[in-house]
Amino acid sequence: MKTVDANQVPQIKLANGALIPAIGMGTFGNDKYTSEEVSNAVYNAIKIGYRFFDGAAAYGNESDIGKVYSRAFSDGLVKREELYILSKLWNNMHGKRDVLVAVSKTLKDLQLDYLDSYLVHWPFPNYHAPGAGVDDRHPDSRPFFIEEFMETWEQMEKLVDMGLVRHIGVSNMTVPKLKEMLPLCRIKPVFNEVEVHPAFQQWDMFEYCKSQDIVTIAYSPLGSAERPERDKESNDTIVMEMPELVKIAKDHGVHPALICIKWAVQRGHIPVPFSVRESEYFSNIAAVIEDPLTDEEMEIIRKADKNDRLIKAKVFLWPGAENWKNIWDLNGEIDRTGWQS
Repeated sequence: MKTVDANQVPQIKLANGALIPAIGMGTFGNDKYTSEEVSNAVYNAIKIGYRFFDGAAAYGNESDIGKVYSRAFSDGLVKREELYILSKLWNNMHGKRDVLVAVSKTLKDLQLDYLDSYLVHWPFPNYHAPGAGVDDRHPDSRPFFIEEFMETWEQMEKLVDMGLVRHIGVSNMTVPKLKEMLPLCRIKPVFNEVEVHPAFQQWDMFEYCKSQDIVTIAYSPLGSAERPERDKESNDTIVMEMPELVKIAKDHGVHPALICIKWAVQRGHIPVPFSVRESEYFSNIAAVIEDPLTDEEMEIIRKADKNDRLIKAKVFLWPGAENWKNIWDLNGEIDRTGWQS
C-alpha cells in the first residue's frame, strides 16, 4: 500500500487558531456503495495518511465507520487527537431538544467522546427518505426562516459549551442566509460546506465566507458524476471533460480529477472527495503535496467557471415552489417563492 506522510499535507488555520488538513475524505456513498464498502475505505485511508473525514448521520454509515475508528485506535494506526472528524445534523432533528439527541446518537455510533466539528446539514427542516426520487416532496417542507434556524443554532452552540463538539458550522448556506444568521450568533460557524468544483466555483460565496473567517469545505469537488439521478439534467457540465482541465491534466500527466484537487487546495477551500477505490483516494491526497499548478493554470481554471450547479436539491422544495433555483436565493435575498404560511 502506498502512503503519504500526513505531516506533509498542507493545513488550514481556523478562526480560533486550530489547524485542519487541507484535504479530507468524504463518506457519502451516493446511494451506490454499501456502508461496509465506505467504512473499509475509511480504514485504508487512515493507513494511507488521511486525517480529516467528512461524515453525516444521513449517510447511514456512521455505525460501521465508528467500528473502523475504534479499530484504527486500537491497532495503533493513529491517536484520536490526530483525526479531525466531522458529522452533520440531519433535517428531521431541528426541533427543540432534538439536537442533543442527534449528536448523542452520532457520538455513540462513531464510538467517540467528542466531534471535532458538527454542521447543520441543510438550513431548513425539509426531510426526505433515503433514495428519494426527483418528484418526491415532504408535505411539511418549508423555506428558510431565520427565527426557526436560530432555535436550532442555539442548540448547536450549547454542544460546544458541553464539550461534545469542538467546532460548529453550516452546510448548503447561501450568502443571504449567512447575512441574516451571523449577527445573531453567540458562536459563529467555522465552516460552510457547499458544492464547489471548477464548473461551479462560487466566488461570491467563497469570498464572503473568507471575509467572515469561515472556511469553505467543498463537497462534490470533482463534479460528482455518480450523484443521484434525481440531481441530473441533460445540460449539466461533465467536469472531467472540461477542455481546460483536460489540457492541464495532460501537461501534468495526471487525471483531470487531480487537477480539481490541486486547484481546490491552492485556492484555499477544503475538498472532501469520495471514493472506495484505494488507487483513487491515494492519488487524491498525494496530489496536494507534489507538482502544484502554476499561477497561469490557476487563472485558466478561474476563467473556465460555468456557474453550473450540479447538486440541485430538488427533493427539498416546499409546496408551491417553482423549481430548484428557489432553494439557492439566486436574486440575492431569501427566496420563499410560492410559500403560503
